[in-house]
Amino acid sequence: MTGLDSAATPTAAAVRGATARDTPVRPRATLVLTSAATAVALMTYTAPMITLPDTAAALHTPLSAQAWLLNGTPLGLAALLLVAGSLADDYGRRRVFLAGTLALGLTTFLGAFTTSTWQFTLARAAQGAASAAILASSLGLLVTAFPAARGRLHATGVWGAFVSGGIAVGPLVAGALPSWRIAYGVLGAATLLVAALGTRVLTESRAPRGGRPDVLGALTFGLALVALVAALTLGRDGWLRAPVGLLFAAAVVLIAVFAAVEHRTATPMIDLGLLRHARFLASAAGGLFTGLAVIGMFSFLPALLEQTLRLSPMDTAWLYLLWSGLSFTVALQVKHLAGRIAPRAQLAIGFTLHAVAVLTMLGALASGSWTRLLPGLIISGIGSGLLNGALPLLAVESVPRERAAMGSGAQQTFRYIGSCAGVALTIALATSSHTLTRGANIALLVSAGLAVVGAVSVGALRERAQRR
Repeated sequence: MTGLDSAATPTAAAVRGATARDTPVRPRATLVLTSAATAVALMTYTAPMITLPDTAAALHTPLSAQAWLLNGTPLGLAALLLVAGSLADDYGRRRVFLAGTLALGLTTFLGAFTTSTWQFTLARAAQGAASAAILASSLGLLVTAFPAARGRLHATGVWGAFVSGGIAVGPLVAGALPSWRIAYGVLGAATLLVAALGTRVLTESRAPRGGRPDVLGALTFGLALVALVAALTLGRDGWLRAPVGLLFAAAVVLIAVFAAVEHRTATPMIDLGLLRHARFLASAAGGLFTGLAVIGMFSFLPALLEQTLRLSPMDTAWLYLLWSGLSFTVALQVKHLAGRIAPRAQLAIGFTLHAVAVLTMLGALASGSWTRLLPGLIISGIGSGLLNGALPLLAVESVPRERAAMGSGAQQTFRYIGSCAGVALTIALATSSHTLTRGANIALLVSAGLAVVGAVSVGALRERAQRR
């Protein structure tokens, strides 16, 4: 048994000290509410994928800046997931969850009234920050509500499926409504409804460490992400230009400062000692490459379909549903694989399927026929379901039980760092060629390569864990 394994089985006294309950826990209601909030957060995240051309036209956003329209939310998520997870564990998961749902509802409403690219991007970043509070606290609430391993397996499987469900439904809602502004109003109202229900259903729990919130760590980490995304976005116009190099250098320096801050603070956003454990590294690598290879590609694919195959937003949403709906269905069934296929093996299979899928899509956009995409959408949907089903379980298994929200936040931070970088890279590659169809093929090849690296990474970490 490794040091991490022993840390993941706290004493009964530690478990009692990790919760502060105001009312009896209601496991099923907690699962329903956290899953619903997660789905709405992901719907808000994916809605602009379908409406990107219309949104860019309404806000007069040039092609070179469209990455910001998609990257606002993942940027807010990546910047604040770690601090949200730590705050949830220290000050109350219910409190952070309710604050996140209320903030998401309000910022989504505000997004509907923006009139410029920078206003929309700021609103999206605020939505990402609010979504970070929801996602990081949700798994912490579920671990408390389902203390037994069997119940936790079921709960995290359902929660992971609703990640896929939100991704699936968001584009449909956006495509079905008359405008992207109305879609934001509807999603804002749905989020506020969840917040109201949460005040009546959820039970408070926490695992306080004492000390102050890691504000300096959050600031340096957030600035590092902004510098990285800006460098990838500006790289479209030339990767060797001085501003791009300076931004990459700033990102590296800020990450180094963040690491130094985390070593010194008494209550870090993330315990860097976890990076010595193969299970946590596999969780982080799984999240990172899911963002880079899968989310990065499929975030811009709907816009590519509309612009190359001349599909309407609604037709694109239905085609996108084939991928995301399969992902939802498979993620919901992943719990049945427990005991036969380890989560790390599921990740490796999921990445491999994605690589195969996007390779089958090569040339599809130039063919003029959407049917050429069907095999790839089906295969990638299955792979994505395996990823979304395995990631949340691995997240809570990779850290001590009383730090479940931090573990969730850490994994999802890597996921949305990958998403930010993947979206910016995909758009840069797809729009840097003479034609979108040729650029799309380059982006598909890069996505396949990143997925292969992801599969090898989690596979190698699995082997390392077995040798320890």
